[in-house]
Amino acid sequence: MTALKEGESVRVRFAPSPTGFFHIGSARTVLFNWIFARQRGGSFILRIEDTDSERSKPEYEEDILAGIRWLGLDWDEGPDKSGPFSPYRQSERREFYKKYLEKLLEEKKAYFCFCSKEQLEIDRQNMLAQGIPPKYAGRCRNVPEKESEERRKRGDSSVIRFASPETEIEFNDIVRGKVKFDVSLAGDIIIAKGIDEPLYNFAATVDDEMMNITHVIRGEEHLSNTPKQIILQEALGFRPLKYAHIPLILNPDRTKMSKRYLESSVRDYREQGYLPEAVANFLVLLGWHPKDDREILSLEEILSGFDIKRVQKAGAIFNIEKLNWLNSQVIKNKNVSETLDLLRPFLKEKNISVGDDFVKKVITAEKERLKTLRDFLELAGFFFELPDYEPKLLIWKDNSSSATKTSLRESEKILNVLPEENFIKEKIAAALQQPIEKMGRGAVLWPLRAAVSGKKASPDPFEIIEILGKKETARRLEKAIEKINSVIA
Repeated sequence: MTALKEGESVRVRFAPSPTGFFHIGSARTVLFNWIFARQRGGSFILRIEDTDSERSKPEYEEDILAGIRWLGLDWDEGPDKSGPFSPYRQSERREFYKKYLEKLLEEKKAYFCFCSKEQLEIDRQNMLAQGIPPKYAGRCRNVPEKESEERRKRGDSSVIRFASPETEIEFNDIVRGKVKFDVSLAGDIIIAKGIDEPLYNFAATVDDEMMNITHVIRGEEHLSNTPKQIILQEALGFRPLKYAHIPLILNPDRTKMSKRYLESSVRDYREQGYLPEAVANFLVLLGWHPKDDREILSLEEILSGFDIKRVQKAGAIFNIEKLNWLNSQVIKNKNVSETLDLLRPFLKEKNISVGDDFVKKVITAEKERLKTLRDFLELAGFFFELPDYEPKLLIWKDNSSSATKTSLRESEKILNVLPEENFIKEKIAAALQQPIEKMGRGAVLWPLRAAVSGKKASPDPFEIIEILGKKETARRLEKAIEKINSVIA
């Protein structure tokens, strides 16, 4: 990487378009930019590229800001903060773009194009028929200025094209190394729909210059935009920037990333019960890994060990199982009180209102099995409300309904006389030892566990009974006996 000039500080930016919710692919770009800036004592700028007035929505912008904050990241300048280069929304910066568009037009480096869609398609087909890569044919490049002005006054539809030079652009990408493009293959690109309607490549180029951006770190899908922005920089006399294009995110079979995951919003992951520490940890490992190959990293450890020059060129594999595992590890490392606080929104969503002490006992029983916070209600919901179940769930293997009823009655009898203070799993196990020895472990514990949980899989019945307590356990056993009676009858 080219060294910074003396006195020059790192300035990077994340520049999303608020045309949708903040998705996981953008979150990785934010993370890489934030790390790069924080490691170097530089500035991280948030710029909203909302020139698409029809698709840009305030709620999407709010979601982007909320998602970045949820990840534990911050920015130094942005739409909600004062800064030396405000405003930070492109919709509020049109006067700057107009100034530079007029400069290019005056210097004959840009021109108005009046070609219809039909004409452009005819030209494209002709080039394809000749085996030539299609590009703009340059029909309007030499339209006299007076004629151009008259046509615009007349109301003829037009766009502004940049008169691209016939040259090759070469730059050193921090991730990919030397990259070369023949810009003549792209033809004269459209840079604005009109003098007050700049398009992405032009507006981004102007903003990067005016905001003193030093490094552009973005996804590989933007690689083809880089030569376009470089020729615009050169035409306007702007500073050259340094670029880093991080690899695409791929499915496990190395095909293009499924929209199901890539475009899932960060908010979706949050609502599914993923934790920000796990998501940030997972994202940074998409294209990079530490020298010691550790997988569980805090944000502080990521900051101390991350090196953008070690980001891989090849696509990064999105592995949902890996994310689930990382998330489970973060949950395991939380204490019970922290986990309870994280679970409160999920409990509220299901209108579960019970004492904290009871929920903490359930958390202790189930925490090791959680991959996400939402799993808690799937795995442990039976503690709060016994699910309905078929009587056959109570029957152990080939045992008869009558034998199952006998087993449940024996468990009920023993537990009814066991003092409340002895409802501790070790004492419960000891109390039930006699029928277990007489009827067999499975014959006693399977119907007992099914009766108190209503599920095929759950923690052991002694732990469940300890948490439920004597009264609720008795109620559930009586219900189980009623169910098995209905089969016998």
